[in-house]
Amino acid sequence: MKKGSKTRYNILEKGFDLIYKNGYQATSIDEILATTKVTKGAFYYHFKTKDDMGVAIIKEIVKPIIQENFIAPLQNTSKPIEEIYQMIKSLLLEVPFLKLEYGCPVSNLTQEMTPWNIEFTNVLNKLILEWQIAIENCIKKEVNNRNLLNDETPKQVAFFIISSYWGIRNFGKITKSKDCYLVYLKELKVYLSKFF
Repeated sequence: MKKGSKTRYNILEKGFDLIYKNGYQATSIDEILATTKVTKGAFYYHFKTKDDMGVAIIKEIVKPIIQENFIAPLQNTSKPIEEIYQMIKSLLLEVPFLKLEYGCPVSNLTQEMTPWNIEFTNVLNKLILEWQIAIENCIKKEVNNRNLLNDETPKQVAFFIISSYWGIRNFGKITKSKDCYLVYLKELKVYLSKFF
């Protein structure tokens, strides 16, 4: 990786860490510069604005992690419903990138930025839609595998799983305890069991 590319990636990585911890609007360019030890000129060489950097963080830092941990586990699985449960369990209890005290970075950015910035809205919507479709495809596969007739559509299930995951992440953030995750996982198992 060339020096310029390393500098750019360092800004994105450290910027993400600060934004995940403190929120996007509470994180200043000056804080990012102090953490990265990059000059203002170097920052503006790589990014026109803070928002330009924020969108790049979603595309280049957050998206690969989401694809690896949220989407890839659901692809090519022989037990789709079990894999949805295991994926959520892993996201709550095992993935070190996701911190209890900070919640879900995609949910945080969605709540904080989509009312104010169309670019954020577009990139976040695209990312969330990828996860939603991966969940929908799992449900469709399970329905087809078992010739099930179920009242709930794959889209309804995907909406429920995503929104309940974001919700329990917020409970974890507030309580600073994974106990709520364990209760949630029990109920998620009950919910998903109707597809077995």
